[in-house]
Amino acid sequence: MSNNNIKIINPSKEDSKGIYKLIKRSKPLDLNSEYLYLLQTIYFNETCMVAKDEGKVIGFVSGFITPRDQKTFFVWQVAVDGKYRGKNIAFRMLKALFDSKPLEDIQSIETTISPSNIASQRVFEKFAGELDFDKEIYVFATKSDFEEAHEDELLYMLKPKIK
Repeated sequence: MSNNNIKIINPSKEDSKGIYKLIKRSKPLDLNSEYLYLLQTIYFNETCMVAKDEGKVIGFVSGFITPRDQKTFFVWQVAVDGKYRGKNIAFRMLKALFDSKPLEDIQSIETTISPSNIASQRVFEKFAGELDFDKEIYVFATKSDFEEAHEDELLYMLKPKIK
């Protein structure tokens, strides 16, 4: 399980089952349908990354360029297998994604994070620091916006510092 052997690449259709299983065991992330992860690997694979160790999916980042603003990228999910956490894999996947050609014109990043998801908060704090971006946080959705039990979701907006 050397960090050097972990490959970070755009996912392929064959990765969709591994992504689904990863998200399924990555509480507190919301598990979407297998079909959605299949669609992401086919239609949105250029805006997603997987981390693989010996061919096994051990990390996943998904997102999309927002329809309202082609300069903003929304990070949908970030997951890293429990045995691989603390090895900077989430950060490396985000960095690889934002260094890729499809995202070369992106100027700001958005994501939602529930208040209890400290690990994701730390990843995006570090990422904002690496990019020298300012961070703004707003309430995106409250418990009352969901049918089933769900925490609030906070919108993290990362933008270049105004100089």
